[in-house]
Amino acid sequence: MAYETLIAVDALKDMLASGSDVLVFDCEFELGAPDKGAEIYAKGHIPGARYAHLDEDLASPPDGENGRHPLPARVALVAWLRSQGLRKQQQVVAYDSNGGAWAARLWWLLRWLGHAPVAVLDGGKPAWMDAGLPLETGSPQPSASGDFEPGEPLVPTPVNAADVLANIETQDARVLDARDPSRFAGNPNPLDPVAGHIPGARNHFFRDNLGPDGRFRPADELAEAFTAVLGDEPAILQCGSGVTACHNALAMAVAGLPAGRLYPGSWSEWIADPARPVATGSE
Repeated sequence: MAYETLIAVDALKDMLASGSDVLVFDCEFELGAPDKGAEIYAKGHIPGARYAHLDEDLASPPDGENGRHPLPARVALVAWLRSQGLRKQQQVVAYDSNGGAWAARLWWLLRWLGHAPVAVLDGGKPAWMDAGLPLETGSPQPSASGDFEPGEPLVPTPVNAADVLANIETQDARVLDARDPSRFAGNPNPLDPVAGHIPGARNHFFRDNLGPDGRFRPADELAEAFTAVLGDEPAILQCGSGVTACHNALAMAVAGLPAGRLYPGSWSEWIADPARPVATGSE
């Protein structure tokens, strides 16, 4: 059985125990402390997990105009995945300790490369630990390079700033902002040199995809929540830097809704050009 959205702790435990062909990635990260995720990983991670660094592995270097976490070049991402041992059609599981906020980025990137069997561990590392399952230390290395080859994307083509600007007039799609409501409304925040949101956008905070236990809400609840803000409009997914927008993409996939198009540059790219319009307020 292939997992393409979420995988439960018990299912991953059974796969690892049976020696199933699964590659696990720890995506631990902390904004403002980019080295801390690797430090946490080294102190304890799911056995066999490789570390995926958001800045170094799951993004390309920003140039001041393309947002904080630009998409990596496809060729560079493929090379890194092979170096981690990824093979064709191998099941991938990504996790973190932040409700899937960072793991969802790897989920989206692999689907962008045409790799279907990739899932986020529901509840992440906290759920694994709550189940009394072991962690290991150190940094396991692959025994050999993988033979992964990219295919046709399984996600819609991403949009750029020009597309989003044009959409303000055409309203062909609804921009859905995954940031918290305070940032969306325009309240001061150290992550946002310019506060506010893209005109016409709606807000769906990515953490609202999760229940009190840190696991994703049931599919019907997610579908109802997204439909309430999108109606039947297609979505453009954005956030601060194109990362937690992938969490909304994952939640929409869990809900069985049509996939939205990611705006990778997101708010951090949008505000790099002062000519681009900015709105404030909760609507």
